Amino acid sequence: MAGDLEGGKSLSGLLSGLAQDAFHGHPGITEELLRSQLYPEVSPEEFRPFLAKIRGILKSIASADMDFSQLEAFLTAQTKKQGGITSDQAAIISKFWKSHKTKIRESLMNQSRWDNGLRGLSWRVDGKSQSRHSAQIHSPVAIIELEFGKNGQESEFLCLEFDEVKVNQVLKKLSEVEESISSLMQPA
Repeated sequence: MAGDLEGGKSLSGLLSGLAQDAFHGHPGITEELLRSQLYPEVSPEEFRPFLAKIRGILKSIASADMDFSQLEAFLTAQTKKQGGITSDQAAIISKFWKSHKTKIRESLMNQSRWDNGLRGLSWRVDGKSQSRHSAQIHSPVAIIELEFGKNGQESEFLCLEFDEVKVNQVLKKLSEVEESISSLMQPA
């Protein structure tokens, strides 16, 4: 049985299947599908704990967003652990993570967003063409368009119009935010 679970191509396929299920939203990938396609000689009773171990390792790596030195340390610890993984399996997992880290990270980031995100911003300066007060006609105004939305949904747009006073107030507030961030980033 142990030899049946050692195969490199099968483990790579298992990791891809688990990633598709857990991180990329393809819920049709079941335990039975993975076993029958990748490990047909292995009984469900033997496959289940192996699957749980590999799934746990992959989720630990992804949730910690491990860089490659952290990954190597983690996998080395897994190879030394009782009932852990082999060094060949660790090498396959490492290779998988190195080639899929970016996609998995992006997927996790997208899944973790509850609210709309800013998709786009455009701005321009125009001259005001209508006003209740004739003195304000032809005065400069900044027009800012913000595009909001969630992945897979239609965008919403917000259009803001600022006169010179409002632009200066916004710039002042942004300067205060920048100073605040800079003071927090200073070493203690």
